[in-house]
Amino acid sequence: MLVSPAGPAKPEPVEMGTAMLTSWGLKVVSAPPVEAYGYLAGRDDARLAEVNAALRDPAVRGVICTRGGYGAQRIVDGMDFAALREDPKVFVGFSDITALQLAMWCRIGLASVHGPMAAWGDRTGEASARSLYAALTSTDDAVVQARPDEETSPVRVDGPSVRGTLLGGNLSLIAATIGTPDLPDLSGAILLLEETDEAPYKVDRMLTHLRRSGALAGVAGVAVGQFTRCADGWSTSIVDVLLDRLGDLGVPVLGGLPVGHGRDQLTVPVGVPATLDVAAGTLTAAAAVREAR
Repeated sequence: MLVSPAGPAKPEPVEMGTAMLTSWGLKVVSAPPVEAYGYLAGRDDARLAEVNAALRDPAVRGVICTRGGYGAQRIVDGMDFAALREDPKVFVGFSDITALQLAMWCRIGLASVHGPMAAWGDRTGEASARSLYAALTSTDDAVVQARPDEETSPVRVDGPSVRGTLLGGNLSLIAATIGTPDLPDLSGAILLLEETDEAPYKVDRMLTHLRRSGALAGVAGVAVGQFTRCADGWSTSIVDVLLDRLGDLGVPVLGGLPVGHGRDQLTVPVGVPATLDVAAGTLTAAAAVREAR
C-alpha cells in the first residue's frame, strides 16, 4: 500500500512509481485520497488514519511512502505500533520518513528500508530501481560501494572493519528526535547520515547538538551518504564540516555512499546487522525482510 505520512506528492511521479512496482509483479494499492493541507499531504488525523489502515490490514505485506517533505513527526505518536508488532511489514521511505523508521526501531525493534519512495523521478534511475527491487524481494545482504564521484567521498577516517546495527537516516530528523522516545541508543551502532538543502553551518549545528547530547558516544562507525545541495556563500564546505565534526570520534568513517537525496540513490535496510569497511569502501547490511524482529 502506498501512503503519504508527510508532504503531498504529485500524481505523475507516483504513477511512474506505481507502474514500476506493478511491473515487478507487486499488487499496488493506493490509500484513499485525502485533501492536501498546505505543505502536508493531509490533516494529521487523515494522514495517521491512512498509515494505520496500512499497518492493520493483514493483506498489506509492504508499505511504501510516496514522498518525504515534512509532517511525519506530527503523527508518529499515534501510529499503531501494536498492530505492526503483531504483523510486521516491510516499510520503505527515507528523508522525513526517518522519524517513523526511528520510532519503529526504538518502540518495537522493527527493521525497515531506507530507500526511494513511490514518487519516482528522473534522479532515481535504473540503479535505484535494481537496488529497491532487491531490498523488497531478496534476503541477500545489501552491499553499497562508496563512489569517488560522490561529493562526500573525501569524508573518510581509516580504521578496522566494524560491525553493528545500522541506524539513522536523515540528519535533520535524527537531531529532531533528541528529547523524544525515538532517539536510538547508538552504542555499538553504525550511524547512517544523509541530508539535503541544509547549509554547512546548519549541518555543523545538528552534528554538534548530537555530540553535546551524548548521542554519538560509543558509536562504532559512521556511514556518510549523500549531502545534496548543502552549500552557501561561505568558504567552509560540507566536506569540511563533516570531517571536523566526525573526524575526531575515534571510529571509522566512510563517505561517498550513494544513499540519500542524490542521483541514483541506493536502498539500504536500517535496524539490521551491518558491516562498515573503510578499506574496501563498502557498507554491507543484512536484508530487512530477514532481520525484522
